[in-house]
Amino acid sequence: MTHFNELGLAAPLLKTLEALGYSTPTPIQAQSIPILLEGHDLLGIAQTGTGKTASFALPILHQLNLSQKDGERPKKSVRGLVLAPTRELATQIGNSFREYGKLLGLRINVVMGGVPIGKQIRALEKGTDVLIATPGRLEDLMQQKAVTLNHVTHLVLDEADQMLDMGFIHVLKRIASALPKKRQTLLFSATMPKEIEALSQQFLTNPEKVSVAPVSSTAERVNQSAYFVKQKDKAVLLSRLLKDREVTRAIVFTRTKHGANRLVGQLDKANLDALAIHGNKTQNQRQKALNAFRDGECAILVATDVAARGIDIPQVSHVFNFDLPEVPEQYVHRIGRTARAGREGEAVSLICDGERNLLRAIERLTDVKLDGLPLPDGFTQDVKDAPAEMTKSPRDRRKDEFAQNSGGKSGKSGAGRGRNSGKRPSGNRGGRDGAPNARKSSGNGGGNGNSQRRSSRRPARTSS
Repeated sequence: MTHFNELGLAAPLLKTLEALGYSTPTPIQAQSIPILLEGHDLLGIAQTGTGKTASFALPILHQLNLSQKDGERPKKSVRGLVLAPTRELATQIGNSFREYGKLLGLRINVVMGGVPIGKQIRALEKGTDVLIATPGRLEDLMQQKAVTLNHVTHLVLDEADQMLDMGFIHVLKRIASALPKKRQTLLFSATMPKEIEALSQQFLTNPEKVSVAPVSSTAERVNQSAYFVKQKDKAVLLSRLLKDREVTRAIVFTRTKHGANRLVGQLDKANLDALAIHGNKTQNQRQKALNAFRDGECAILVATDVAARGIDIPQVSHVFNFDLPEVPEQYVHRIGRTARAGREGEAVSLICDGERNLLRAIERLTDVKLDGLPLPDGFTQDVKDAPAEMTKSPRDRRKDEFAQNSGGKSGKSGAGRGRNSGKRPSGNRGGRDGAPNARKSSGNGGGNGNSQRRSSRRPARTSS
């Protein structure tokens, strides 16, 4: 299939797609839409940023439009149900459904935690054609008898692996028990651990399988690299990296909510404007931060993994892993925030001695060995972690580089390059005057040393 008009979609959908400038479906769309229009269940494995939302939104809108009956909808009823793990992703999916279906006259609602439930109850009273929900809030609404699911004909579990990581398996089972057994079910995931296979067997009936990327693969256009650095030096190094001219818009991932807040304060001392987004923020605060980041008012967003799959902003140039994730699959989703919509991107991880096992798990999962970058002057390599070639002093590395440039036979400087080699400069990546995401200051942007005196002990893990 090379054009949307070959897929058999309804004329209003094709008109909307044409107005949006969409003519050629992505691989996941070209493979999924015909299967879904035939009524099959579907297990879809696709990286974030591949056009996955349209691959299920378009056929569902098409089928609901065909089955739409004149007159009022049954009160509190739902026909199409989409479950998403985070508020940000639910909002994003809801916007897509509204955009694609604006000529169909279907009623689309989004419900999520973090906002008053009363308004959501009132919106559901008249019946809904497509409901996008986070599992916890949907269960709350079911308990308050504000919604009934016995009219559901289409169920979508989006980012199912993250829903399992967040502990939603029992909630999903309770929601499924309230659904009609005769329905079309779609399960989408960016990774395919054994738990997803088990979940698919519980929810799907003789599903077709579509996979548009190797299991647990990382985006091909993302250049992945790492700095091996002491924990106490991470914030200062990050501040310096963020002031590089190449960093136009960056997402920085931390492991905990407290760590995100603390890092925003440290960046502020380094004259860098940053906003935090995590589970302790209200939905209004989270949305304001996302809007500021999307509109370019703030070029740095510090986030926990709650945002790893809920941000669809094509212009993100860099993703920084300030902390490596404890669940290696999350690494795939984090770096998927860059290199979107055909662009290229950079994913840089700051790795300390205590994260060696996490790094190995990520490399085993993705089959990618992270390039090691030499630290700028003034920083000490974390020798326990760094590859042997990286333990040389900056002075020795410069001697090696000079010997190489002069045709000498000196050994290579820096870490051995893997498949991501040659895309990032070595040596000092310090701040430069006029960096677009730095506040005007006469300082060198190196950060306040006092902010580094806090304990480097890893904080207790909390949910995002």
